[in-house]
Amino acid sequence: MVNFIWMGLIIIGIIVAALTGNMKAINEAAFEGAKVGVTICFGLISVLVFWLGLMKIAEESGLLQLFAKGLSPIARFLFPDVPKDHPAMGYIVSNMSANLFGLGNAATPMGIKAMEELQKLNPEPDRATPSMITLLALNTSSLTLIPATIIAIRLNYESTNAVEIVGTTIFATLCSTIVAILLDRWYRFRTKHSRSI
Repeated sequence: MVNFIWMGLIIIGIIVAALTGNMKAINEAAFEGAKVGVTICFGLISVLVFWLGLMKIAEESGLLQLFAKGLSPIARFLFPDVPKDHPAMGYIVSNMSANLFGLGNAATPMGIKAMEELQKLNPEPDRATPSMITLLALNTSSLTLIPATIIAIRLNYESTNAVEIVGTTIFATLCSTIVAILLDRWYRFRTKHSRSI
């Protein structure tokens, strides 16, 4: 649906530009946008490669496993319906770890694998389970300690202090994560209570 909306906006823009004689502006904007997009991508690639390299070093040294062990009790509390040794739990913890370090792009494949594994536990394949909803809420709100992607974008635009947003990012994502968890718990309680009546 979103694709149709974007396509509609582009077509309307081209038609309006043609009717008002501004086709030159459309061409300039298209090429400038492509140039800026490539520049931003290269900047993001360098920062993501750096952070993914650090994550690989942490994985090889055992630090990531130690971190994952630290997150496991939290994950078991947040996902009580998922068996402790189920593969979904590993993907959930990996997804949470990547999000903590601001690596949303790296977290996405792990989140998808976690959803696939959670679907295997789903007794009603046409409906999302509470654990699936919890994962989606956490992935969307995700507490971020190091906003690597935003720092990369700020560096691309020659920010004088690209990391000054770390404190506010931690505060904002902490608030969003707390709200997501509280709402998730409330809906779980409400759903369980309404089924028991």
